[in-house]
Amino acid sequence: MAVRRVRRVIRKIDPWTVLKVSLILNTIGALVFVLGTWVTWSLAVQRGIPDKLVEIFANFSLVFTPNGELYFRAVVFYAIVTFVSLTALMTLGAVLYNLISDVVGGVELIVLEETYTVPVTRTGPLRPVVHPEANGGEATKTEPVAVIEE
Repeated sequence: MAVRRVRRVIRKIDPWTVLKVSLILNTIGALVFVLGTWVTWSLAVQRGIPDKLVEIFANFSLVFTPNGELYFRAVVFYAIVTFVSLTALMTLGAVLYNLISDVVGGVELIVLEETYTVPVTRTGPLRPVVHPEANGGEATKTEPVAVIEE
């Protein structure tokens, strides 16, 4: 397996593609965040942690009310705001990259490219190539074709 160094320059990033990909990634991230928070809160309520926190805060004359519905609404609101803002920032970043790469020339990457050379093997002797006439006439023979091996 042969390896050669190749230079690649990223000159343009399509903002429409960045928008589509960031919509999907940010949707998945928001869902994971909301569901993870919901599962964590459910486990905390089952273990009685919010009630213990109320007792601890009461010792310091502080008021803590564990309102799961209010907290969940805040988490969903935060996830939506983060989703919209990150999607917009990623798309804006692609547009800005395109503007800057017009001036600077883009980002240059040096990658290693693997080439698989398949050896050409031939079995048996060379055979002549026969080309039939286009008008239905008799076929003509030509010289044997040699196979060039790399």
